[in-house]
Amino acid sequence: MMCSVVAMSYTTEELEEKANLLRLDVIEATSEAKSGHPGGSLSSADLMAALYFSVMKHDPANPSWEDRDRFVLSKGHAAPVLYAALAESGYFPPEELMTLRKMGSRLQGHPVRGKTPGVEMSTGSLGQGLSMACGIALAGKIDGKDYKTFCLMGDGELQSGQNWEAAMLAHHYRLGSLIAFVDRNRLQITGNTECAMSLDPLPDKWKAFGWNVIIIDGHSMIQILEACSKARQSETNPTVIILNTVKGKGVSFMENNPEFHGKVCKAGEKNLAIKELRCGM
Repeated sequence: MMCSVVAMSYTTEELEEKANLLRLDVIEATSEAKSGHPGGSLSSADLMAALYFSVMKHDPANPSWEDRDRFVLSKGHAAPVLYAALAESGYFPPEELMTLRKMGSRLQGHPVRGKTPGVEMSTGSLGQGLSMACGIALAGKIDGKDYKTFCLMGDGELQSGQNWEAAMLAHHYRLGSLIAFVDRNRLQITGNTECAMSLDPLPDKWKAFGWNVIIIDGHSMIQILEACSKARQSETNPTVIILNTVKGKGVSFMENNPEFHGKVCKAGEKNLAIKELRCGM
């Protein structure tokens, strides 16, 4: 049975509110844990809201449903926004988000398959998620399944060569069911991605590997939904959607600030962040 999340029809405005709710969850959970990675979680919130409340086929009451779409969070440090999406869509109570990174919690600092309902793969070692997604998509093709496999990568992790081996494999095996996303916020823990190891011209690199390439505003819900719809129509070539985003999106003092890659809000900062996010709902 298809989950109620997908069966319900959300307007663009309602999905934008969901995205802001996920951002609030990220701030609350990481502040409570006093550790975590809020910056890249906030930049991914619009996509995560679109996937879990509109795009993907999934059933929170049956996480192992055989025909579900699969999601792999390659940028595993953005676990807070994945946990928020899972909680708000019904995989576990939202109150459990406050146990993030605590001893004995199901919500560890990086996703763990088999521990957290809805988590498809254990991730955290950057550059490996796309390879995992390729394996899932290839298995579906061999089994004659029509599910889609989605994979969210950070732009900084594209500096790892394994991604490009996976990209080559996906084209070779004509994995049209594979849809990858790049959170192109142009910041990693050390600062600008182009200073660490230049990625541009990023779209041309993906095209050279035989992928369909779609470039959008990663904070435009309309563009996200349109891009996902277009990507789902591909039958042969894999698709990558490059999301131009802002790290720390939604919180003024966190936006484009690399310090908040792995730093959480202090008490006063948390209250300001929540106030700003609530004003956007």
